[in-house]
Amino acid sequence: MCGIAGALTLSGAPLESWRFKPMLDAVAHRGPDDAGYLVWQTGRLAPEGRSWGQAFLDDEFAVDSVAMPTINSRLGQQNLTSNKWDLFLGHRRLAVIDLTSHAHQPMSDRRNRVWLTFNGEVYNFRELRAALQSLNYEFTSNSDTEVVLYAYMEWGDKFVERLNGMFALAIWDSEKEQVLLARDRYGIKPLYYSRDGDSFLFASEIKPIRVARRDKAAGVDLIALNEYLSFQNVFSDRTLFPGVAMLPAGFVMTANMRDGRIESRRFWDFDFSCPVERPTKTVIAELGDLITQAVRRQCVSDVPIGCYLSGGMDSCTVTSIATKELGRLASFTAGFDLSDATSNEMAFDERQLAERVASALQTEHYEVVLHSGDMEAVLDRLIWHLEDLRVGQCYPNALVARLASKFVKVVMSGAGGDELFGGYPWRYAAAVGSSRDEFVSNYYHYWKRLVADDEKDTAYTKDAITGLSQEIGGFTPGAHTLQAFQGVFGDTVVASNRDEQIQQSLYFECKTFLHGLLVVEDKLSMANSMEARVPFLDNDLVDYACQIPVTQKLASLDKLRTLDENLPRKKMAYAGMNATTGKVILRKAMECILPDAVTGARKQGFSAPDESWFRGRSEGFVRSRLLSERCRLHDFIRPEFVASTIESHTSGKANKRLLIWSLLSLESWLRQFNP
Repeated sequence: MCGIAGALTLSGAPLESWRFKPMLDAVAHRGPDDAGYLVWQTGRLAPEGRSWGQAFLDDEFAVDSVAMPTINSRLGQQNLTSNKWDLFLGHRRLAVIDLTSHAHQPMSDRRNRVWLTFNGEVYNFRELRAALQSLNYEFTSNSDTEVVLYAYMEWGDKFVERLNGMFALAIWDSEKEQVLLARDRYGIKPLYYSRDGDSFLFASEIKPIRVARRDKAAGVDLIALNEYLSFQNVFSDRTLFPGVAMLPAGFVMTANMRDGRIESRRFWDFDFSCPVERPTKTVIAELGDLITQAVRRQCVSDVPIGCYLSGGMDSCTVTSIATKELGRLASFTAGFDLSDATSNEMAFDERQLAERVASALQTEHYEVVLHSGDMEAVLDRLIWHLEDLRVGQCYPNALVARLASKFVKVVMSGAGGDELFGGYPWRYAAAVGSSRDEFVSNYYHYWKRLVADDEKDTAYTKDAITGLSQEIGGFTPGAHTLQAFQGVFGDTVVASNRDEQIQQSLYFECKTFLHGLLVVEDKLSMANSMEARVPFLDNDLVDYACQIPVTQKLASLDKLRTLDENLPRKKMAYAGMNATTGKVILRKAMECILPDAVTGARKQGFSAPDESWFRGRSEGFVRSRLLSERCRLHDFIRPEFVASTIESHTSGKANKRLLIWSLLSLESWLRQFNP
């Protein structure tokens, strides 16, 4: 698990060498164990037309066993500044598999023809290694990185289809004079890119791109802002930073330095549209085997592994299997002080159930308890690392990640189980309609979590509306967000009946909500130099889960009713949300290894009791941040709308916790990235 960065010039003009080390330093937190640099001069810049490159070590990590100059040494600087370079690849390493210098990156083949900078883990690397050895490839390390390198050399850009894991990578092929970027199937690892004049920039985070572009007050992408203020997420590939995009999950992109062409293609996508009918007993047995196999695959590591352990079934499943595989391991839970909580929030603290599971599994269990007021203490640092604002009130996640990083370098989570197996039945109830068009309309209105379309004229400032209308070609803000919503589904939405509509809901949430959670998880874990793994997103398991009919995932579908996620348990039960409504087949598959208290528990998201905290101790902070004269948010959101939102929440008329959190996040983002 690492941080990568790179730059190339599409016109032939040389890159500015001052960019290279600062770009990599901007993601030093992602890789505290090693740093490497590659610069390259293609025939476009060399008088004799010879393509060649030079690799550098970082002075902080120089080792005698690697025969390279250090980048800040006299020789290194002379080499760096006396030549013209049109390609740069950089790598910051968090050493997890093969801790030796043999796994140093950027890594090349023996002829120095192909170079790789790689972030992630490939869990089937041993099988791929054996296949490549049978094809006469010789390995000098025990890392998955070298396997990925030779997989590209053997199978070309289709090599990504053979990788089972999480990754964001860049490959320089000097013979083709082409850079290939790729991101894993599900988007577990982020990869951003930008066109800056004649330069093409990319990195694991946006900070290196900003360093290379010398961004200070670069403005705000109003289209992305409109999406975020509608969905608390960005459904397109945009970010709040103008000109910076995210490579979509399951995509390969190539940049050819000979002709300047940049092309991309999708190599994989979720597909819930072809369910396979199997006897329930067969599915339960096969699903249990696949989940066990997935967790075991992801137990490979040369450093300690721990697990997030809430009271939920998914994290308990992962922890239980990992414990059987690895023996005693560390587990981590975040709980909440509920002394000021409302009745709706009393179930938010899952420490008691997590402790019972930890006791049964004999894990080395650690907890962090959050109190009202903790949010403001961590907000700015959290937003600095998050950069790319996405779903949820994630400061509890940040604090439990900080806790886990004090004990382990790798942590497993249960992310993905809800989205694959139908863990949000009230959302599907909100979506189901009598026709395809009604389904799209219902679902769109459900996902407008923050500012409704009919509020935008009074919520947005005049300048924001004018700028947005210009950017989206005269569309209204609401028309644009509907278009962004529909764009997630592609050209056609097959949703003529209830089952098809729920299948489309599962697809949509894997592409948007789950993707947002994964981006957040990556940023928060890597902010603490820790790798987060998600066993439920194993290729074999996902492929199988997509084929399970919704009738085996959900029970009592006809009784589902639309409801607010924040309702107390009694109202949940009244609306058909009993303990076994969602994830039915998963619960049955896990009954043999988990306590009844887990498999029978109601679905509960990981959230702090902010409804009450924003009316209590945190209210002063909310008002001081969002209503002050120096509030940067007022350039885009009218102060009257912000004040009305706060008053509506603090008076108890409505629960505006999601919107208030998002406004606080945006204000912190603007102060730090657009001062």
